[in-house]
Amino acid sequence: MRETEFRALVAEEFLSIIDDPRVARTRKYPLETLLVVALLAVICGADSFVAMEDFARAKQSWLRTFLDMQGGVPSHDTFGRLFAALDARALAEAFRRWTMAMATTSNAKLVAIDGKTLRRSFKQAGDSSFVHMVSAWSRENRVVLGQVKTAEKSNEITAIPELLDLLDVTGCMVTIDAAGTQTNIASKIVSKGGDYMLAVKGNQPSLQTAVIEHFERDDILFGEHKTEKRAHGRDELRRAWVSFEVQGIASAARWDGLAAFVRIQSTRTLKQVTSVEDR
Repeated sequence: MRETEFRALVAEEFLSIIDDPRVARTRKYPLETLLVVALLAVICGADSFVAMEDFARAKQSWLRTFLDMQGGVPSHDTFGRLFAALDARALAEAFRRWTMAMATTSNAKLVAIDGKTLRRSFKQAGDSSFVHMVSAWSRENRVVLGQVKTAEKSNEITAIPELLDLLDVTGCMVTIDAAGTQTNIASKIVSKGGDYMLAVKGNQPSLQTAVIEHFERDDILFGEHKTEKRAHGRDELRRAWVSFEVQGIASAARWDGLAAFVRIQSTRTLKQVTSVEDR
């Protein structure tokens, strides 16, 4: 993406909803300049306000080609004061809009939703209240499209619909692990114009049993594909089967838009020890 296109996209999707909290007469740098420099610095690995200043100093000749840098290089204190005063919710919403705009521009089609517990997120030693985030990841852009914080891991079922409300998944394939394999979540994805691929495990026991039995039948034709790979002394054979004959499973009717079942079998051999995993 060219600098001018990047700036236009950021200005339209990222800056329009953020109010500048600074007093007008004390503004040495435009809000756009500070936010774009901070964003680019973080993309390049900056994890502090000092690192943002270092990035701006190292790249100032390039930044001047598309940003107003008449005030010189912003100091780390300038970045610190700005981000301390900004509305965090508005900033998060603006960033979400920007990443979604990027995904639309690049025609992203695969969105992976997953939950992770953040390390070192407790308040003090012995505190078990870790922060758990449910995130939507764009495979094509390699960027998080949106996040929702939950009180604990078990709340993913309620957090995923909230996250979907923030996203435009029209034409996208949304993948979620077994925690999100819920009929209401499947229905929400379909209602928003997307498709879903959900993992079936023990939290849906009747469906899991039915799908396993389905792939063991001899009277059904399956599409099949396999790949073989050898790396680091390990041989791996992956076989995938797809069945579009879902009408024979009673519980399938509960899943809005259900069109196919997929079985993936991984056979790994390492040091003459073979293991088999079915998903």
